[in-house]
Amino acid sequence: MRPSGAGQSSAPPPHPSAPRPPAARYRPPPPPANRPPPPPLRHPPRHPPPEARAPKPKRKRRWGRIVFTLLIVAVLAIVGAGVWIDTSLHRIPALTALPDRPPAGSGTTWLLVGSDSRQDLTPEQQAELATGGDVGNGRTDTILLVHVPGPWSDVAPTMVSIPRDSYLPIPGYGEDKINAAFALGGAPLLAQTVEQATGLRLDRYAEIGFDGFAVMVDAVGGVTMCPSEPISDPLAGIDLPAGCQELDGRSALGYVRSRATARADLDRMTNQRQFMATLVHRAASPAVLMNPLRWYPMAHAASGAVTVDEGAHVWDLARLAWALHGTVTTTTVPIGDFTDSDSGSVVVWNTDAATRLFHALATDSAVPQDVLDAGNV
Repeated sequence: MRPSGAGQSSAPPPHPSAPRPPAARYRPPPPPANRPPPPPLRHPPRHPPPEARAPKPKRKRRWGRIVFTLLIVAVLAIVGAGVWIDTSLHRIPALTALPDRPPAGSGTTWLLVGSDSRQDLTPEQQAELATGGDVGNGRTDTILLVHVPGPWSDVAPTMVSIPRDSYLPIPGYGEDKINAAFALGGAPLLAQTVEQATGLRLDRYAEIGFDGFAVMVDAVGGVTMCPSEPISDPLAGIDLPAGCQELDGRSALGYVRSRATARADLDRMTNQRQFMATLVHRAASPAVLMNPLRWYPMAHAASGAVTVDEGAHVWDLARLAWALHGTVTTTTVPIGDFTDSDSGSVVVWNTDAATRLFHALATDSAVPQDVLDAGNV
């Protein structure tokens, strides 16, 4: 019996050394024609998304504490500087014991005085500032009435020049030029003379001398003035061209003292009012108040240069400066005549116009335009 498959020839096994046919490689089918390209690889974000960030309230609180601390330090510095300046002011009894005083009016009325005393100046300083020689107790080179209306008034502050040659009764001395009152009895007699001549009750008094004036101007970095005509005055130590220019302390002092102009004393009073308003505006400007290198020297100069009445404080001076920082009505006491007397050439007031001027100040009223015109001749 033949086994299964008998009679069929079987293929011989391959020889061990015979080569094998190569295996077929797998090739993926091509992508469909309309298949979109694969999206680009996205790297994981380096930072967690905003919603995953942890809140940082501590940093906010830290900045809040820093700002609050700086504000506290600034307030303390301002208060401390104010207290220091207030305690450094030179005070005199200018208004304390005046007899027969007029009734109090509305608002606040200041008497501002520029003294020409050289007593505190060395010979070198007198030469530098071109003040001339010593004149003893000195007289008043500038006399200004400044009325600041009450808080609810819509009237602008008013600055009034009193001619220093005004011929007025001086209590206890008869009639004389008003600046003689300062030489005879100092600030109290001058204040009494002004009150009796004007009918205004003076609320505050402030005085500055030659040296203090120059130091104040230099402390604020100078003041820009614009004379319409050249001013050459060897006695005042100035030679100024026409046009706007910045004046330092020495030149500014000569500018407000000079009478080497066409109208002499009348021009000088106008220049004094303009300069005072410009100086106050400069002192209250951000360029000075926001700069410690300006406001500290200014405050230091003011504390040593300004003399006030016993009831005045540094915040009163600050309110005065702020009031003069804006619109100010300026004029001179209306003049009726220029004449001669035993005291030399004198100025006689226009009684009617002057009375109306002082009544307007006492009642916080607007000064009538014809009175302003009479004073600004």
